[in-house]
Amino acid sequence: MEIKVKYFGSIAEETGKAEESIYLKDGAVEIPDFKAFIFNKYALNEDDTIQIALNQAIQQYGKILHGDEIAFLPPYAGG
Repeated sequence: MEIKVKYFGSIAEETGKAEESIYLKDGAVEIPDFKAFIFNKYALNEDDTIQIALNQAIQQYGKILHGDEIAFLPPYAGG
């Protein structure tokens, strides 16, 4: 299955990419498992402040299916 992955802010800098397509053999994957996969792939430091958006909705849990879009969002800053 194909998943479109987008990276923002410091995460894009650490991965060296703004987006990519990831191909997985499984029919569905859970958000925490996919997050761990990406963190392992790019040797990112585990950070609970990083938010995940599944199809443009912030979610911590849920299944990612073929064609879904996942975004990795760094902590918000500013005022």
